[in-house]
Amino acid sequence: MSAPTSNRRSIFLGRMSLPERNFVAEALRAETVGGVLLLVAAVAALIWANTLSGSYEAVRDFHLGPASLGLDLSLQHWSANGLLAVFFFVAGIELKRELVAGELRDPKAAALPVIAALCGMVTPALVYVAVTVLGGGSLQGWAVPTATDIAFALAVLAVIGTSLPSALRAFLLTLAVVDDLFAILIIAVFFTSTINFLALGFAAVGLAVFYLLLRKGVRGWYVYVPLGVVIWALMENSGVHATIAGVAMGLMLRCHRRDGETRSPGEHIEHLVRPLSAGLAVPLFALFSAGVSLSGGAVHEVFTRPETLGVVLGLIVGKALGIFGGTWCTARFTRAELNPDLKWPDVFAVASLAGIGFTVSLLIGELAFAGDAALTAEIKASVLVGSLLAAVFAGVLLKIRNAKYKKLTEDEERDEDQDGIPDVYELDKPEYHLRMAAIHEAKAAEHRRLAEVASGTHAGDDGPA
Repeated sequence: MSAPTSNRRSIFLGRMSLPERNFVAEALRAETVGGVLLLVAAVAALIWANTLSGSYEAVRDFHLGPASLGLDLSLQHWSANGLLAVFFFVAGIELKRELVAGELRDPKAAALPVIAALCGMVTPALVYVAVTVLGGGSLQGWAVPTATDIAFALAVLAVIGTSLPSALRAFLLTLAVVDDLFAILIIAVFFTSTINFLALGFAAVGLAVFYLLLRKGVRGWYVYVPLGVVIWALMENSGVHATIAGVAMGLMLRCHRRDGETRSPGEHIEHLVRPLSAGLAVPLFALFSAGVSLSGGAVHEVFTRPETLGVVLGLIVGKALGIFGGTWCTARFTRAELNPDLKWPDVFAVASLAGIGFTVSLLIGELAFAGDAALTAEIKASVLVGSLLAAVFAGVLLKIRNAKYKKLTEDEERDEDQDGIPDVYELDKPEYHLRMAAIHEAKAAEHRRLAEVASGTHAGDDGPA
């Protein structure tokens, strides 16, 4: 007689392990702060460009760097190719960690967020293509609405004061990590025209040296930072987008923990570099890239020109329908059951929040229409408008459920025995229940004592004067 097969369904958006929860919480705290700075930088760029456009353009287009090394670049180019290399370095570490120790390490568990992220990139591209074909526009910008900006999304949550359970936050982070991976591939494959094979070959040699030093256990920032700068400069001169160097180096770091390690080298370096990425690199990129005209005519163009309308609809409609549809279909066919504390409208709200495609969308917009300054500015305006509308729409949906999210968050963080571990992770441990019993017994004894004191006081009040 054959063994019975299990019909038990896997839980989608269930509780994470404690180490994973702590890592996600720490990472998202940094991203939230960085997202608020990013929001401030974007607003500053818009105000600067729409009030003192001459000075903004002069500073943005100011060139510096050694021309003999092919690095006489504008400040805008330095921010897009140089500072964003730091951002993509962190993205590479995040991806490596997800693959070896996070949500993507188990192929079965990874299928759902990966398919959701893929659908969340393909659907916006299809929406863009449909709008531009019908309107007779250019297909060059098909990749602009495919990106998700996790920092900006978290900044929106911080601004509107919405709690979000850790499972939904982790799902959003995983979506963004997979999103970054495919954005990197899009940049490498579709936005590389001419290649300097000599420079690319030396960059590959530099990456090989970087890898060997890591495997030999060589330590010291004074070794890796200069080597990383050289690799970046060679990649910049090769014709391949220089941010690819950052991703490649991030992927080389070891992100699994060995015995006795509280953090892997990759996690340690990410902890050090993430504040630089979220607090400096990305906000400066926003400052030099988000400064576009938002006059009445420019906003009118956003909703009437096929390329810009395609970006707006791709971010608002394509992202939400793509991620939600991919998630629902995958859960349906893999027999994954949604966490009973959550509802499918919660997944749709997070999918809508993923329509904020600020940083990478601006970068791809610059690359897609590099030869047309006017259209590039209009595409940037459409990214800003689309991201803003997606943020407002998602914010309304999330605010409706905020009371439920707040309660779930409080339950996740409650630590009544004050041992530094949330109680939900200790419910199956006898020692936790013994500690709680002792706490309650001490409280009961104190209340009995107070009752006796109150009873004696009351009896004294009732007695004769």
